[in-house]
Amino acid sequence: MMVLPFIGFAGSAVAILAGRRGAAIGLWLASLLSTLGLFAAHATSTLQLDF
Repeated sequence: MMVLPFIGFAGSAVAILAGRRGAAIGLWLASLLSTLGLFAAHATSTLQLDF
């Protein structure tokens, strides 16, 4: 699941090299939002520690 933002960022880099600025910005923003969403999901979950 965590690979999806990296695929988006790579797609954004490819779009930059292809000269498609709008697509690059859109992919970058979508990847940023998905990274933040995944972080929020992981940061708010509790750890089930039993010592």
